[in-house]
Amino acid sequence: MGRITQRRRVTRITLGHAPSERADVLAVEEPLEIRVGGLPLAITMRTPGSDVELAAGFLVSEGVIARGEQFSAARYCVDATAEDRATGTVSNTYNVLDVALAPGVPAPDPSLARTFFTTSSCGLCGKDSIEAVRTSSQHPVADDPLVVSAQLLTTLPDRLREQQAVFEKTGGLHAAALVDGATGELLVLREDVGRHNAVDKVVGWALMNDRLPLTGTVLMVSGRASFELTQKASMAGIPMLAAVSAPSSLAVELAEELGMTLVGFLRGESMVVYTGIDRIEDAQLALPQEELVP
Repeated sequence: MGRITQRRRVTRITLGHAPSERADVLAVEEPLEIRVGGLPLAITMRTPGSDVELAAGFLVSEGVIARGEQFSAARYCVDATAEDRATGTVSNTYNVLDVALAPGVPAPDPSLARTFFTTSSCGLCGKDSIEAVRTSSQHPVADDPLVVSAQLLTTLPDRLREQQAVFEKTGGLHAAALVDGATGELLVLREDVGRHNAVDKVVGWALMNDRLPLTGTVLMVSGRASFELTQKASMAGIPMLAAVSAPSSLAVELAEELGMTLVGFLRGESMVVYTGIDRIEDAQLALPQEELVP
């Protein structure tokens, strides 16, 4: 797994038993500075791996680019450590990535630059205003004709878990996957300590394979459905977001506003559909409305 995992000696304590030492496997978390044309844009805490996809997906999420031809290249930059400076040597820690946009593509607006680093739990940290949180997508989803069977949706959490190789070793990573809504094919899956990073990696994969907008696809995530994940799905033109856990109120409001289908608590043979139920085949639309409890 390279730098994706790290082994460490730990002590396990169980009440009523003697402590025991063993080797444990941890998910690696390191900073990645994303630059565009040599200018710093953001620093995010991530699990190393698929860094170019992460940067590309981040730029889609921020509205900097929206199509594959707008992305030109990316390269790691030398990141001199304190030890390097003291010894006069130069090394590459692979934690600074510089993206080159295609000729004629405008550079990011300076207002997009984050004022501090983005943690693995927050993909919106560093935005300098509430207004800056909302970005407009070039790929509207309201008219996407996607229809997915409820039965297919119930298979997605297990399929996601089966493909989470690093989670199986560490128990410490989120996952995001793209599924073709027509065939049920799992197109791509990525893992990361940050759920927003996992989604950016998936979107970046799609961008670099010239698949944006992601019409007719389902984005399946291993955690909750937050506002930021809903927005990232929108920026990539994904019409359906499904999560094994709960959505936030703002995620539901945004999905409804965008015409996106939002499914939460997708576990076993059940799910809760918050918006866009028309995209779910054989859904029981005549159910009695439950009284809302304030």
